Amino acid sequence: MEQLKDLPGLMIRQKTDLAEALIGFEQKNKYAVMTEAGDTVCFAAEEGGNFVLRMLLKGYRPFTIAIVSESGERLLTLKRPFRFFFSRLDIMDAGGVRLGTIEREFALLRRIYKVMDASGTEVFKLFGPILRPWTFQVMRDGGEIGKITKKWSGLLKEAVTKADNFGVTFPPDLDVKQKAILLAGVFLIDFVHFER
Repeated sequence: MEQLKDLPGLMIRQKTDLAEALIGFEQKNKYAVMTEAGDTVCFAAEEGGNFVLRMLLKGYRPFTIAIVSESGERLLTLKRPFRFFFSRLDIMDAGGVRLGTIEREFALLRRIYKVMDASGTEVFKLFGPILRPWTFQVMRDGGEIGKITKKWSGLLKEAVTKADNFGVTFPPDLDVKQKAILLAGVFLIDFVHFER
């Protein structure tokens, strides 16, 4: 994930599945991760899973997402266990070593996630304001240092498919591992809040 080192942000585009759009059968999610200039950085794809779970549980389903380079080399593995509430995502590097975890916190009317490093120390919060449902602020020490935002995909794409576009911004000097964890947060947010 060294290619994230100097990047101030990324765009994540979920690939549209024609079969899903036409017949409504939930397919495995696939994404392209690009620089803000549109250059491809890597790809992400849901692995394994079960058709019945995808149809019944939709965004609540457990998943494993592989993030791979353009050449197919595994960069990260994201694992979400089954949970109806308090979603959790574990982020591992190519060797299976945990980089961090993202876990939803209890909040009555807000969407709050704590982002932890490999040792379980909280490094960020993802905060979704009530009146901006498509935005999650990346907070550290009470201040906003970045943002995860769902981008408008256009009327036809929004109406017919579940394919979403996201942007994530972070300080360019942020540690590469922390950038990778925030990138992983985009996929959890997509499943939990926009997959239905």
